[in-house]
Amino acid sequence: MRKTRLDRTEKAIESNIDKYVPVSAERRKELEAILERGKKTKNINIRISEVDLSRLKQRAQEEGVPYQTLVSSVLHRYVFDRLVDERHMLKSLELLQSR
Repeated sequence: MRKTRLDRTEKAIESNIDKYVPVSAERRKELEAILERGKKTKNINIRISEVDLSRLKQRAQEEGVPYQTLVSSVLHRYVFDRLVDERHMLKSLELLQSR
């Protein structure tokens, strides 16, 4: 019999299996509904300057993702207050280190 190779995620699940807890059928349906809502997408049209679009495409290429995915990711992080301003982060780090 041939052994199946596990990827990093599968290995993490396997090594932490004792931490997983079963959920009720009702709770499972709630969680599946939440996940399904997160998968739904809508197309939008926006006007953006050629310079900004060019720079977006360049940054997306550096990140190795399509530029639409990069735009979507940035917008997602922004609406959930997870978009970090590097200057503010560095200032916070300086304040913490000076203590």
